[in-house]
Amino acid sequence: MKALVLVDKNYFEYKEVPTPKVESGEVLIKVKACGICGSDIHGMDGSSGRRKPPIIMGHEASGIIEKIGSSVESYKEGDKVTFDSTIYCGTCFYCNLGLHNLCNNRKIMGVSCDDYHRDGAMAEYISLPEHILYRIPDGLSYEKAAMVEPVSVAFHAVDRSPTKINDSVVVVGAGIIGLLIIQSLKLVGCGDIIAIDINESRLSLAANFGASYCMKPDTDAINKIYKITDGRGADAAFEAVGLNPTLNFAIKTIRKGGFVKLVGNLSKEVNFPLQAVVTQEKDILSSCASNGEYKACLDMMKRGCINLEPLISCTPKLKEGGRWFNKLYKAEDNLLKVILKP
Repeated sequence: MKALVLVDKNYFEYKEVPTPKVESGEVLIKVKACGICGSDIHGMDGSSGRRKPPIIMGHEASGIIEKIGSSVESYKEGDKVTFDSTIYCGTCFYCNLGLHNLCNNRKIMGVSCDDYHRDGAMAEYISLPEHILYRIPDGLSYEKAAMVEPVSVAFHAVDRSPTKINDSVVVVGAGIIGLLIIQSLKLVGCGDIIAIDINESRLSLAANFGASYCMKPDTDAINKIYKITDGRGADAAFEAVGLNPTLNFAIKTIRKGGFVKLVGNLSKEVNFPLQAVVTQEKDILSSCASNGEYKACLDMMKRGCINLEPLISCTPKLKEGGRWFNKLYKAEDNLLKVILKP
C-alpha cells in the first residue's frame, strides 16, 4: 500500500509500505480521510520527541472496513467507521475504572516515542482493534467524521469541568481545539465567552461560533476582561495552547475561587504563579484527550449542533501531504484543518 511517511525531520515521502496484517480481533480499514493534527505539526521537526522517524502519522481519520478478523462480532465489511485515537488495553487499573484515556498500556496512533511505535492513518489502510471503532452516522461525510477526535477533545475538556449555566469563560487560543471549546461552552449554556488569540481571522471565527468578546492578549486585555466581569474576573478559563505566557495570562483572567482548565500542552514545563493561585484559591484542572465522548459527538455532528465547515481549510490528496505539512508548519494561508484524502 501507499503511505505518507515521515522519513526524517521535516521530510516526507509518499512511498510503498507493507499493508498491515489483521489479527483476530481487528479490522482492516480503507482510509477515506485523515486530518493533520497540531501535534503532528509540532512532531515533524522532532521538537516534541513523539514522532521519531520513520513514522506514518495520523490519528484523526475515518474510512470503510475492508476486512474483519475471525473474532470480530459487531462490524462487517463495508461498514463506515471512525475510531478513537487511543488504543487502550481494557484490562489495566485505569481501564477498569473507565478511564481509557489514562490506560497504562495506551498507544496513540501515529506516535513514535521512547515507549512505543504505532503507525497511523496517513496511508491507504490501517488495522485497528474492534473495541475502538465507532459507526459513522448516515449523512455524515468522511471528512467531517474525521473531525470527531478534536471535537471529542473539546467536549471532554468542557464535560469534566465545573462550569455552570451563565458562567463567564475565557478561552485562550482560538485554534481548532479552542474554537471547538467555544462551541461546546455555548451549547452547555455558558454566558459571556471571551476569546483570546493573536490572529484576527481566528478571532472572527470565534465570534461566529458564539464568543461574546474577542481580543488579542495585549497589555490592556486583562483590564477589559475585568470590566466585562464586573471587576471580579471570569469564572473560568480554558487554556488551549500550553505555553508559559498563555498559562499565566489565563490564570490572571479568572476571579478568586475560579478555575483554569489546561488543555494545550506545547511546553513540557512552565513557570507557575504559586502564591497568586494559592492565596486566591484558584483551581488548576487538566484534561487529556477524550474518554467515551465519540458517540455523543458524532450524534451532535450529524444533527448540525457543531459547525465544522469553516474549520476545514482544504482536502488535498494524501500524496501531496508533505507540501501541506510544510504550509501548516510555516503558518501559511491562515490554514486551520487540512484533511488528506486518498
